Amino acid sequence: MMVKPTTERTGAGAETRADSAYQALREAIGSGTLRPGQKVTERGLAEQLDVSPTPVREALRRLEQDGLIQRTGPRTVVVADIAERAIDDLAEVEVGLRGLVARFAARHAAPEQLDALDAILDAADDLLIVIAARHRNGEDVDRHIAALLDRMQDFNDAVNACAANPVLIRLLEQSQVFSRPERRALRLEKIAEDDRFGLDRYSGHRALVRALRAGDSQTAEQLVIQDAQGGLAALRERPRDSR
Repeated sequence: MMVKPTTERTGAGAETRADSAYQALREAIGSGTLRPGQKVTERGLAEQLDVSPTPVREALRRLEQDGLIQRTGPRTVVVADIAERAIDDLAEVEVGLRGLVARFAARHAAPEQLDALDAILDAADDLLIVIAARHRNGEDVDRHIAALLDRMQDFNDAVNACAANPVLIRLLEQSQVFSRPERRALRLEKIAEDDRFGLDRYSGHRALVRALRAGDSQTAEQLVIQDAQGGLAALRERPRDSR
């Protein structure tokens, strides 16, 4: 077992060492690098992440709150074996928080933020046109699909920023069923199987921006909840052990 070392950043808005350690360990648990029932120590993880034990200790504290690890000693923990029901519960929390983010965004989004959302979707539309044309010509579209996924992540991040509620966003990040790398990898797998995967929900993004512009928090929340429920259900349609 080898956990990928963290990449630490400095400057305004940068992640702290504890944040980096938390994300690295959470992704290792989600990907199976750290297996359910596996015993690990703070010192051993610190060596693998190339950080001191202090940020690892803080990261483990947060993972324990998330229910992803169980402490068996002062410096020893075991990776939790998350049952299917627990994942269902986590998915329900994530969907609810995403809806709440949209509700806050409808209240607080500034005009320039809404314009930025439309610009992101315009760029995504251009990519979809290129992807469709290359498909017809039998040309490779992997690079363009990756760019489209990037734009969709930009869109989600921009909606989160519109909510102007860092505490809520932090709760959402902690409750996500899949980490960002997991979510991206799963989407690429699904798109490889079906090049129309997810496009039925993509059109709802324009409707969301319209609701945000109108300050319609109820509609914004409903749209995001429907999208989140559909997205998570689609990503989870695979054998659990393959995750």
